[in-house]
Amino acid sequence: MALPAPAPRQALGMRLQLSDEAAARIRELIMEGRVRPGEHLRLERLAMEFGISVTPVREALKSLRSEGFVVLEPRRGFVVAPLSKRDVQDLFWVQAGIAAELAARATPRIGPKNLRDLETLHRELEHAFAAGRPDLMEEHNHHFHREINLAADSAKLAWSLGTAARYVPRGLYGRLPGWPDLAKRDHEHILAALRNGHAAAAAERMRDHVVRAGELLVTHLEHRGMWPPDGEARH
Repeated sequence: MALPAPAPRQALGMRLQLSDEAAARIRELIMEGRVRPGEHLRLERLAMEFGISVTPVREALKSLRSEGFVVLEPRRGFVVAPLSKRDVQDLFWVQAGIAAELAARATPRIGPKNLRDLETLHRELEHAFAAGRPDLMEEHNHHFHREINLAADSAKLAWSLGTAARYVPRGLYGRLPGWPDLAKRDHEHILAALRNGHAAAAAERMRDHVVRAGELLVTHLEHRGMWPPDGEARH
């Protein structure tokens, strides 16, 4: 019996790309509270919403299952996994610790050019803030943090941070009330510590920055009704 021909590399690459994009969209739905823990994720419905076939959506959900975003239940299919307030706080606690260590390692390695690049990115962030463009702010924010992480010259640690940060999809920070002010203010403090060569201060400022961002997300999810108010009985 003839074996099936392997999928063309281009088609396989396109399928993987669609799967990654679908996974990012579903993460966003979960982390914004638009789908809730215990909710059934229907393949056909998601495929229609994303404008793609069912196959990459199924692959995306399998990937998200390995990451702990969804679970596979008998006779129900893929279901949004439980996500408590403590879970979100823990995710940011991990990110804050890694980001702080990267900032400390980067401090003695950051030279005049790195500082100029960071200051340019911060000015661009401020211009986006003045223009009321949180989407552009988030783009500059991403590059600001990436510049620091690269300067730390700790590839595996930076990879670990990227893995933890995956739980917060790109584009979400810009939609959090209070985040633009937070980013503008905290980046000034981080820059000052880097400019002065104070590794411990840079680490502390970075840790506080990430923790505060997590607090904003928790508040956002609370307002969307993700969890019952503290003290309310759970059923």
